[in-house]
Amino acid sequence: MKRILIIEDNAEVRENLAEILELYGYATEEASNGKEGVTKALAAPPDLILCDVMMPELDGYGVLKILSEKETTMGVPFIFLTAKTEKEDLRRGMNLGADDYLTKPIYKDELLEVVQHRLTKHEKLQNQYSKTSAQLIAFIDEARGFAELKKLSTDHRLRTFDRKEKVLSEGDYPRYLYFVERGKIKLYKTNDFGKEYIIHYCQAGEFMGYTPLISEQDAYSFSAAAMEESALRLIPREDFQKLLHANPNVASRMIKMLANNVVEKEDQLMQLAYDSIRKRVADTLIGIAEKEDTLNFDILRDDLAKMVGTAKESVIRTLTDFRESGFIDIIDGRIFIKDKSKLGAIMG
Repeated sequence: MKRILIIEDNAEVRENLAEILELYGYATEEASNGKEGVTKALAAPPDLILCDVMMPELDGYGVLKILSEKETTMGVPFIFLTAKTEKEDLRRGMNLGADDYLTKPIYKDELLEVVQHRLTKHEKLQNQYSKTSAQLIAFIDEARGFAELKKLSTDHRLRTFDRKEKVLSEGDYPRYLYFVERGKIKLYKTNDFGKEYIIHYCQAGEFMGYTPLISEQDAYSFSAAAMEESALRLIPREDFQKLLHANPNVASRMIKMLANNVVEKEDQLMQLAYDSIRKRVADTLIGIAEKEDTLNFDILRDDLAKMVGTAKESVIRTLTDFRESGFIDIIDGRIFIKDKSKLGAIMG
């Protein structure tokens, strides 16, 4: 049974939320202020946290900041409970790492939908990360079999990158296999006129930079940069190639795991070239939503334009048109998809 911690200073609201969640099979725990909520979350990390923004002792932002810095709670889905008058503060919460928000008064159907969606997404990410990490560790164990080398497999260097910071450049010598531990990394090409075109982006739980290592190329054919603050594990080229050549059957499975349907993604990118700008923007928004398993996300308009393959001004005009048509909403630059079916129905 999933356990949800409700941090809310209004007893009536708190008890109402607990009653609804318990009726639908969730276990709940309550805290009447932020300080009490932090104490309970750290003592027994819940599966999800619902937290009011404005509270005595410690407000919701303070709660999120503290819990996001603790190893035991940093990955727990966090949903803000906010009054309509506080919507302008949502940007601050999202920047701190909140997963979603619910606007008061909170209705049963909306509460259950958001809670279930966030729990499902979190479970998927955990399974994906566990599966990927387990496969990599098993691969290393099988290929090496030495205790002193086994330590190396779990001790790869972690490096952080600021937003827009370059990870690698086209033409660089491929020194590492990169594993995205958190954040997003865009892979892009630059034409003779200096214009960038994003060919793919990787998020937490994905590998990048493996193609030149597998084919033993001497240079990257693309560049990569952080789309947001990110952390990458750097696995040395020599280590990866030793593992890759140790067992053909294991190597085959690893390559399929790393590739992650690259051919399908390339076909989708090729199709974009034949579609109108409106359709390309719509398809790109839907693609981001499906990849990240959320209907709201933050992306630089420059990056979105490079994914679509058009000018930033054209993307901004199209987003404005979509908002006026009721397909999306934009709050402090963050895109909220309101009608995914209508976006998908836009013709080329």
